[in-house]
Amino acid sequence: MSFYETLRTGWDAIRSHRLRSGLTTLGILIGIAAVVLTVGLGEGAQHKVSAQISALGSNLLLISPGSSTDSGGVRGGLGSSSTLTVQYADALASRFNAPDVAAVAPASQRSESLTAGATNWTTTVVGTTAAWLSVRARTLSEGRFLSAADNASAAAVVVLGPTTATELFGFGDPVGQSVVIGTTPYTVIGVLKSAGSSSTSDLDDQAIVPLSTATTRIFGGSSRNAVQSIYLQARTPGTLSAAYQEASNDLLNRHHASTPAGADFTITAQQSLLETATSVSRTLTVLLAGIAALSLLVGGIGVMNIMLVSVTERTREIGLRKALGARPAVIRRQFLIEASLLGVAGGLLGAGLGILGALVLPHFLNDPIAISPTAIALAIVVAVAIGVVFGTYPASRAARLAPIDALRSE
Repeated sequence: MSFYETLRTGWDAIRSHRLRSGLTTLGILIGIAAVVLTVGLGEGAQHKVSAQISALGSNLLLISPGSSTDSGGVRGGLGSSSTLTVQYADALASRFNAPDVAAVAPASQRSESLTAGATNWTTTVVGTTAAWLSVRARTLSEGRFLSAADNASAAAVVVLGPTTATELFGFGDPVGQSVVIGTTPYTVIGVLKSAGSSSTSDLDDQAIVPLSTATTRIFGGSSRNAVQSIYLQARTPGTLSAAYQEASNDLLNRHHASTPAGADFTITAQQSLLETATSVSRTLTVLLAGIAALSLLVGGIGVMNIMLVSVTERTREIGLRKALGARPAVIRRQFLIEASLLGVAGGLLGAGLGILGALVLPHFLNDPIAISPTAIALAIVVAVAIGVVFGTYPASRAARLAPIDALRSE
């Protein structure tokens, strides 16, 4: 019997028991769909976290001050000290001190109320320099960003995030309009493009002013050269580690600390955050995929059970074919093909259901589900393998039947 005839015979046998075959395929279908969706959820979570961290800036290092201690001996939390200054940021921007640092942006921020006409909105006011735009990998939707001249003259200008602009001006053009921060009017010179939200804040809800303007006109205080953070941009992803080391060594020297353990500042690399978040997401994906794979095992057992029933029902047919000269290999091949067809049908339908779920479920879960061609292809291969592996024993049992015993069975 040719391979085509064996395939046609196997397909006819499956069609003759549609309900039984459909229920057997259902077990594999559910398992494959579960694997596709769990892997998609894991990859979607990784992409979402990666996008959120990338929104903080490209090749970014964040330097934060240490903790402060007041006259009563009460220690503040990390970031409460005023040990970082504009002068430190200028030193780190020097090619001599940190050759692998591309740009530096010192920043301080505080929540303030902004007023435009009869409308007011409380947002985060960030005082920074012209380098902030490139360091944080942001772009403008209209207008211009802060310039070095704005910082030098402590100009009363502001760049708004898209959320802030909408809350204050609705759908009108805010560029050229005036907003009041405190008691001082500021001219809106630009609007940022949307960057979404990070894990801690809405990146679109903020107002950017020159650092000198923020320290002298808005924040005030005794330490007007101090900044809350310094953003560093490495020249390339490959030089991020070198930039980290250069910044650390320079700040340690300026703080007269011999080792990082004695430093009153911290340097955080976004790559480490990304690696940690990705590791957690990958572990959860493997765990969920493992649980989903159990349903594939159940589906495989269902295939074996159905094929054993099929062998029992078709004992006389097997005996007749062997009596007419069919070799054991031909009998074995026929039952393996039937089991493989069940696996292929379950795999294709399960992959289709998984893709449909990946397209529909995000509208209800508010979480992305990635469609992974690799996972889908692997799932179909696994489905076929399940059919072959769990169909081997029934096929071998059918091939071992003696013709005379098979023919006399009822």
